[in-house]
Amino acid sequence: MQVILLEKIRNLGGLGDNVQVKPGYARNYLVPQGKAIFSTTKNLATFEVKRADLEKAQGEKFAYARTRAAKIQNLGPVIIAGKVGVEGKLFGSVSALDIMKAVTVAGVEITRQEVRLPEGPLRFVGTYDIEVHLHPEVETVVKIQVIPEE
Repeated sequence: MQVILLEKIRNLGGLGDNVQVKPGYARNYLVPQGKAIFSTTKNLATFEVKRADLEKAQGEKFAYARTRAAKIQNLGPVIIAGKVGVEGKLFGSVSALDIMKAVTVAGVEITRQEVRLPEGPLRFVGTYDIEVHLHPEVETVVKIQVIPEE
């Protein structure tokens, strides 16, 4: 299925690219999220009219993501306390939602979807470098320190 991308999508293409994707990916994710439109002659003409506005909006999103990345890098370690058992193992775990809340309280607004935990939730006390994906071209690392709850 052919779609026209309305923003840059990692490993797929940039703004205005006419790409071939699987029908389910287009119908269930790209189009409902406003990331793409179906590739028809009418939609192509409409896109060309709105192209300048979309490029300006994408530039603003990129600039906003870069400022947030700079703020995250200046944070220092974000501390999360949890109940700990024997050998430093947490009762439960520290999830992306917990990290989002802690970073937001520390002063930088992020969403749960921007937090990347490729190895799953954190289950032990320690210091972790967590990747935060703010924009397709902007990624940064936040240092999380999990400590025992007093």
